[in-house]
Amino acid sequence: MFEISKLWIKLLGTSLSLVALAFFLTPVLLGIRHAGCYVGIIICMAGIAFFGFNSVVARILKTIWENEFGHVVLCIFLGILGFSVILAIIFSILMIHAECHKPKEPTTVVILGCRVRKDGEPTLMLKKRLEAGIAYLEQNPEISVIVCGGQGTDEIITEAECMANYLIKNNIAPERIYQENMSSSTQENLENAKKILEQQDLENDIIIVTDGYHQYRASKIASNLDLKASAISAKTSWYLVPSYWVREWLGICYQFVFG
Repeated sequence: MFEISKLWIKLLGTSLSLVALAFFLTPVLLGIRHAGCYVGIIICMAGIAFFGFNSVVARILKTIWENEFGHVVLCIFLGILGFSVILAIIFSILMIHAECHKPKEPTTVVILGCRVRKDGEPTLMLKKRLEAGIAYLEQNPEISVIVCGGQGTDEIITEAECMANYLIKNNIAPERIYQENMSSSTQENLENAKKILEQQDLENDIIIVTDGYHQYRASKIASNLDLKASAISAKTSWYLVPSYWVREWLGICYQFVFG
């Protein structure tokens, strides 16, 4: 009975690791490459090794454990691993909570930038952010919108210009749109958006439009800039969520360490 249980755990763990690996490999195969993909792939490969070859892994770990130096190294590794799991759980709870912080009153919308296609049109992820913003702007025709994002090395126009063009094509009046076209990060997006708020005498209460996984980090940056932020979240394609979720864990760690 015990052997059957071990077999089922082995099969289940290996299967789940393989399915997760497919999620992290998919963006890479589509040309979307970032740290979240690679960290996820490493974690999944470790899961496959642990569950699929557990007897071999057990022998290796036993050998390391019996060595004095290896014992110390393994203890440190397990401590770091445990701490990382706890952080991942805490970050995930905070990310979900931030995504649920919906606006109570209409106020200035800030749409955060994302990569633009080589033809100057928005990528799928950016388009979904824009569509989420358009839906709110249509319901609240009196409010303004700031579109954020500079020009990358592989982009023919700034992200802000691309976003403004898309909004205008979808019947958002040009006089409602302010372009922040110098930034290259979320921090710079919001720093420069704040300057526009001050120049145009707009309220410090803003609505951040970005993907749900990104809302927590964006809201913390906004808070550090004395901006009160609520959230409207774009619908991230389901097959991209795992890799970007892991990437966001790394981004939050970086934010906490380096500010």
